[in-house]
Amino acid sequence: MKFRAKIVDAACLNHFTRVSAMIAKLAKTCTLRISPEKLNFVLSDRAASAGVSMWCELEQENFFSEFQMEGISAENNAIYLDLTAENLSRALKTAQNARALKIKLTNKHFPCLTVSIELLSVSSSSRVVTHDIPVKVIPRKLWKDLQEPTIPDSDVSIYLPALKTMKSIVEKMKNISNHLIMEANLSGELNLKIETELVCVTTHFKDLGNPPPASEDASQERPPEQMAEVHIDIRKLLQFLAGQQVNPTRAVCNLVSNKIIHFDLLHEDVSLQYFIPALS
Repeated sequence: MKFRAKIVDAACLNHFTRVSAMIAKLAKTCTLRISPEKLNFVLSDRAASAGVSMWCELEQENFFSEFQMEGISAENNAIYLDLTAENLSRALKTAQNARALKIKLTNKHFPCLTVSIELLSVSSSSRVVTHDIPVKVIPRKLWKDLQEPTIPDSDVSIYLPALKTMKSIVEKMKNISNHLIMEANLSGELNLKIETELVCVTTHFKDLGNPPPASEDASQERPPEQMAEVHIDIRKLLQFLAGQQVNPTRAVCNLVSNKIIHFDLLHEDVSLQYFIPALS
């Protein structure tokens, strides 16, 4: 197995740093999947993530000026690494105004992602800061649990309002309840609702719009005003909203009644799929 990559463009470096900061807010530990065309940050819905799952995808050619990798074999040309997301984010934060960044899979008595950052100095010479991030190589037999999640057939798909607005509302609601009901319909209406024995608070969003249905049958069968609702842990929703560093170019929420909420976000050339299960 081999992996080495280099970023020299300042805009690409800043974008990659923002992506890593987002991942660190969404997941304590995650899997980095390296393939010839793409990088993926993966969080499976195993017990450690409390049922939440994530699939973040980057096209490597949009970030790296050099990219070389060899997987475990020709037919399984990929590398899967478990890492602490905060370690990568912290290392990349030192790369602001850097001349170049290199990432390499190394072995320093244990597997590491070695991040080398070439910094500009006052003199004409440059200095290099190196971070060794411990990783765990995931064997081939466990890859099946880390594949791109299947997108469920949703009852309602709706465009989201500004995520910063949602975040400020949900933060206030969290002071009242740990549970939240999210409901939406095909008339572009979205409600965030909390209910306790003492109080019921609902925030209404209107005219958000709905993406075109995946199949014509789905839209024809469901009355536009009929709400689909999912009860979720408000802390999981807040963690997702807090992880968004910039407003995405596209943000869609797909609800499967009483089962799951699927967020589908596009940040320029980075796609993020995030799943929050319903409370049982």
